[in-house]
Amino acid sequence: MSLSDLRREYTSAGLREQDCDASPIRQFAKWFQDALAANLPDPNAMTLATCPPGGQPSARIVLLKGVDERGFTFFTNYLSRKGQELAANPLAAVVFFWPEIERQVRVEGQVGKVTPSESDEYHRTRPRGSQFGAWCSEQSEVVAGRDVLEARLYELERKYPGEVPRPPHWGGYRLVPDMIEFWQGRPNRLHDRIRYRLVNGAWIIERLSP
Repeated sequence: MSLSDLRREYTSAGLREQDCDASPIRQFAKWFQDALAANLPDPNAMTLATCPPGGQPSARIVLLKGVDERGFTFFTNYLSRKGQELAANPLAAVVFFWPEIERQVRVEGQVGKVTPSESDEYHRTRPRGSQFGAWCSEQSEVVAGRDVLEARLYELERKYPGEVPRPPHWGGYRLVPDMIEFWQGRPNRLHDRIRYRLVNGAWIIERLSP
């Protein structure tokens, strides 16, 4: 089978404007609960796209760790490629794709760091191995071999037999949305696309052509 022959029909549901919540965050929460109820693998996995000013866009999967009216929160190494790009250009986009329920959510907006106390609080909830991993990895930098990482881990386990502090170069970001689009697959490629756009502090709901 060639790539051009790979296709599927979308028939599970529809999305009407009158059924959408006035708040895109509440609408996202409804869809996220549906993803959880469907037992999807990693429903909080999202593609994060960043770009330096005038540079080459880059994208990777990160995990959503919080969402409320303030925005979408994730955690990472501040010195990584995405961290450096966000420091130079704080605009970013994320995409959630849940093919099993034929849905996609796109979010665009400005990104800023969460407070140190929020990062500390989340760090304390992480598995001990993940806490060490945040110290071990100079994320996105070239490393001579895996043995270098394992040697760092060994030293850190000796250094911190008890509580593992949060690395100063690791913490949270929050994407504050000004656009959120909900995509529902429909037959004949006439998909439902409902966009929320922030205008003068109010959310405007509009349908986009598929």
